[in-house]
Amino acid sequence: MPPMSRTRFHPVIAEWFASQVGQPTDVQVQAWPAIQSGTDALIAAPTGSGKTLAAFLSCIDQLFKQALARELDDHTHVLYVSPLKALSNDIQKNLQKPLAEIGQLALQAGLLMPELRVLVRTGDTPMTDRQQMLKRPPHILITTPESLYLMLTSAAAGILVPVRWVIVDEIHSIAGTKRGAHLSLSLERLEE
Repeated sequence: MPPMSRTRFHPVIAEWFASQVGQPTDVQVQAWPAIQSGTDALIAAPTGSGKTLAAFLSCIDQLFKQALARELDDHTHVLYVSPLKALSNDIQKNLQKPLAEIGQLALQAGLLMPELRVLVRTGDTPMTDRQQMLKRPPHILITTPESLYLMLTSAAAGILVPVRWVIVDEIHSIAGTKRGAHLSLSLERLEE
């Protein structure tokens, strides 16, 4: 698996990828080193080219390593923003399976670690779930631009302070719109 060897993935993450996905796409091979280095990255590629795993796998790998070292705290580290609420729910489902499989591989390797939690926060999220999220924030938070704005203007803003990675999906669909300008302001506010 030469293309993945250029990255610094934990062996369990690399094993999961090889067994469940196979060979990395060109997009993934190019994106992972940039993301792992901590620089900003823009991934523009056709549907089906592996953009989601290109964006998430390095983040998952870092969370996994922190969890193994008992350094993963109950904070939100990854923020995923999608302009499409339905896509947000799909992403949560598509992340839960790999995270469970990675956790199972870790267990088989004799590695015990806490669960990596993923939650969706949209306008449809019940108040009880929102309150629970404040008490025990997810490691990966999936939201919409509008819900991000509302979080930044509420008590929930505190859970966004430790965010290390922000993934904005489908940005091309709103970039030139008022909604895109509003998201841009929210991202500036988040950075601040």
